[in-house]
Amino acid sequence: MEHAWKVWQTSPRRFTEAEALLPDLIRDVEGTVRSVRTGNDAPARREALRVAADLYGLLRSYYRRTGRPDLSLMVADRALRAAEDADDPLRVGAARWNLGHVLLSQPGSEQDAADVAMDAAHDLATLATPAATALRGALELVAVVAQARARRPWAARERLAAAAVPLARQTGESNVHWTVFGPTNVMLHAVNVEMTDGDATEGLRLADRIDATKMPSRERQFTFGLEVARCYDLRRDDAAVLVHLLELEQLAPEDLQRSPLGCQLVTSLLGRARPTYRPQATGLAQRLQLL
Repeated sequence: MEHAWKVWQTSPRRFTEAEALLPDLIRDVEGTVRSVRTGNDAPARREALRVAADLYGLLRSYYRRTGRPDLSLMVADRALRAAEDADDPLRVGAARWNLGHVLLSQPGSEQDAADVAMDAAHDLATLATPAATALRGALELVAVVAQARARRPWAARERLAAAAVPLARQTGESNVHWTVFGPTNVMLHAVNVEMTDGDATEGLRLADRIDATKMPSRERQFTFGLEVARCYDLRRDDAAVLVHLLELEQLAPEDLQRSPLGCQLVTSLLGRARPTYRPQATGLAQRLQLL
């Protein structure tokens, strides 16, 4: 599982590599869970369920980014059940973080996502460990995104300042159960709030203060770059949009190809591109199979 998660978080060809790894991994993990479920070896059963929860968390991310929200929701539920059966509070928190992200991807479910995240954060508050603190921070960020998408940017900013920032100061950069919480990700979410609110100037001002290479997740680096590109798009600074999209193609070509926002930015750029950089924009669109 560690190898699969490392591939998923760091490889520029993570979809291709994951597709090669996942079938055997699913078969092995689910086979192990079945073999120990009715046995008397409680520690082995709990360990198998922990691994299953980790697997389903990875699958949640994979399915969401490959356009299968139905399967993403299904495996998020399986991750939660496996974590609960393992009696592992941290994995329960991580599973609810995953469920929150599934709900965020469903229009109109922002409040449900925030409720799931805040209930999980409340349950983790009794665990005075660095890992629990990091998970609480990651859950706060789910609520921040939910508030921003529900057109409550001031509430999102207040939650960032009052909850996420103090927790990030306690944890530093972390990656507990692959949630990538820390000061850098908090700043990335501040950019997201401004982008969602349509304030490109403030979003870009905040982005200038961020070194996304500190992030252990290539996907988070990609998302940051994409949101910066969107801020430039809001300002109709097409040359800057193109520069950032070309950088994203180098960073994570498979993510760009599967990103609805990324493809939207490329398509919009084509409609406005000046002759001086139209060939580059057209070439990018062709490589993404948009032409």
